[in-house]
Amino acid sequence: MVGFMKKDIAMIKSNFKLIGILLVIYVLMGLLGQMDISFILPFMIVMIMISTFSYDDYNKWDAYSISLPNGRKNSVMSKYITTILMILVTSIITIILSFIISYIKTSTINYEQILITMLGTIFGTLLVLTFMYPVIYKFGLEKARIAIFVIVFGLVIIGGFLFKYVDLSNIGKSLTFLENYLVIILIVITIVMVYVSYKISNNIFSKKEF
Repeated sequence: MVGFMKKDIAMIKSNFKLIGILLVIYVLMGLLGQMDISFILPFMIVMIMISTFSYDDYNKWDAYSISLPNGRKNSVMSKYITTILMILVTSIITIILSFIISYIKTSTINYEQILITMLGTIFGTLLVLTFMYPVIYKFGLEKARIAIFVIVFGLVIIGGFLFKYVDLSNIGKSLTFLENYLVIILIVITIVMVYVSYKISNNIFSKKEF
């Protein structure tokens, strides 16, 4: 499986230079108070990892990978593990940069706010992963873009309906007791989401014909 992970990292290596240049620009904008950089790098790496599916299709990688021992399982698992590791690495980099920016701008570091913001960012990026990867494995990257658009559009409509016709204030008040357990709850939910997403993707890929 390590070989599968190295393959994905090798494919996105060419993007590291561009990421570095954009990161410098975003940090400068953050120092000027024009941008919050907390979400940029992790979301960017997820989009880059999603692009590896396109490279796999172009190079007929999947047809080759299934001929290897445990090829189907390792192919899916390595994609998830590599993406999660890249999200964690870029999140750590972002946390360090946020500390530096905060100290330069205010001479203090708001550790709690930065860490909570990054926790939300990690949760958001992994949420994107859990939705998109099974859809990509099912329909392919090109068709998945349409499917994702339909899903997002549907969620927006549902969200608009809830905010317009449902009184969410009472629900919010009843959930205030969960605030002290927010971090644990998010971690548990994230682990469950990623696991379920992986199992779905693995099940789809195991039945695919190439």
